[in-house]
Amino acid sequence: MTEPRPDSRPTLEAVAAHAGVSRATASRVVNGGDGVRAHLVDRVRTAIRVLGYVPNHAARTLVTRRTGAVAVIIAEPEVRIFSDPFFSRQVRGIAKELTAHDTQLVLLLVEDRGDYERIERYLAGGHVDGALAFSLHTDDPLPAITRRIGMPTVYGGRPGWTTRTGEDEGEGVAYVDADNRGGAREAVRYLLAQGRRRIAHISGPLDQTSAADRLSGYRDALAAVGPELFAEGDFTPAGGARAMAELLDRDAGIDAVFAGNDLMATGALRVLRESGRTVPGDVALVGFDDAEPVAESADPPLTTVRQDIEGMGRLMARLLMRRLNGGPDGRPAAPDPVITATALVRRASA
Repeated sequence: MTEPRPDSRPTLEAVAAHAGVSRATASRVVNGGDGVRAHLVDRVRTAIRVLGYVPNHAARTLVTRRTGAVAVIIAEPEVRIFSDPFFSRQVRGIAKELTAHDTQLVLLLVEDRGDYERIERYLAGGHVDGALAFSLHTDDPLPAITRRIGMPTVYGGRPGWTTRTGEDEGEGVAYVDADNRGGAREAVRYLLAQGRRRIAHISGPLDQTSAADRLSGYRDALAAVGPELFAEGDFTPAGGARAMAELLDRDAGIDAVFAGNDLMATGALRVLRESGRTVPGDVALVGFDDAEPVAESADPPLTTVRQDIEGMGRLMARLLMRRLNGGPDGRPAAPDPVITATALVRRASA
């Protein structure tokens, strides 16, 4: 049996010869095909390891019509993505799952609306096998783009867009989301149980379903709430600060605040302190996300609603790989939305 020279690149033929199988069998193992007996698979994999064989990506793509790459599209400006730990944790979960499937992650950012033309060209160009998209807004053109080019896609967050075709917003759409409404409802009920009665809410942008669902949960928990106790923020500390100042101007008697995420809660905390109010003595404060290190490093540390951000990223990638690889029968798997549980984490702010 002839070993390749140290300075040569091992070929598939060399792998087959080393394993004592045909080239076709070696190819099926390398490309993830079925119908190869387990002991032959082990021999081919041993040969790959011993010889240091690396598949020719271009040739493999021609055979499998797969690129081995997935686009991750975040519909937010770069400044938000790199300042909000939510995004890094979700991408980390996605990356871990894709790595387990030997699939590359290609990150595509949306700085402004003009970027969608570039993204559509990239997706339609056959560079990736599927897409994972999150932080979409109601009028986001991405769902229409992926439908138009037939790109398998899984979304982070409950679909909230309105299609021009008249189909139901969730029909045939795979997505992963947290129980935003239930988590918000639990947070407000906790504040009520602490004896708080003037409970204000700072929401995220209401063209995103996570913010709208958390507002619904807030309203679920309160028999009646006036408009003076609600202000819309933007999921940033500055947005939380602006909203908190607006709320205090309207109602100086606020004794609790439920903020739509931890970053806005930190902005609200700063304004409450500047106004001479203590937390939680005068005003109890609850956030949402349990995003490290934001919640624990706040002073006082934030009581917050925990969602498994990294786990949701992994689930998104897992759903997409199931769609790409098919179910146990080899057929494309049907979309399977997943809603993950939330939990209230009690710390010193409430």
